Amino acid sequence: MAQSKIDAIVDLIKQDPVRVEALKCVSQLALPQCYVAAGFVRNLVWDTLHYYKVSTPLNDVDVIYFDPTERPPNAYLKYEAQLKEHMPQFNWQVRNQAKMHVRNGDEPYQSSLDAMSYWPEKETAIAIRQTELNQYECIAAFELESLFNYCITYNPKRLRETFENRVNSKGWLTIWPSLRVVL
Repeated sequence: MAQSKIDAIVDLIKQDPVRVEALKCVSQLALPQCYVAAGFVRNLVWDTLHYYKVSTPLNDVDVIYFDPTERPPNAYLKYEAQLKEHMPQFNWQVRNQAKMHVRNGDEPYQSSLDAMSYWPEKETAIAIRQTELNQYECIAAFELESLFNYCITYNPKRLRETFENRVNSKGWLTIWPSLRVVL
């Protein structure tokens, strides 16, 4: 993966005090392989590419982690409540990726990164976490070129209909008109 694209994403995050605070709150959960993913990162890049001065509002903030030993089936509710207490302006969505294969009808995922490789569009399969003060780790299931090249790329691990429905329902081509769909 191109380190320059990772560095660019980290630099964008560091310039956004709200995202920095969100990453700090998530890091305090101390969950294994825990990242803030999807639109949290993707939208920031697309906003920047479109020269938006104000960040596009986030529908939700997706927090993923990977803990195959976690027993309470709804442990995520406790984590969502903790995050909501610190940053109530967000609709927090916390999910243990070690369990998501059941809902999605896939073979068990091996990690948070592996789980992201099944997401319907490649540009969404990106995540970041705070590793220490002002230090971040960014991971992506796919190369980052398409994210920076205004693409919404279909992931063949999912139904094409699912991908198309998401593109239409999310309104991405309206919000970011320079984007193009790649099948």
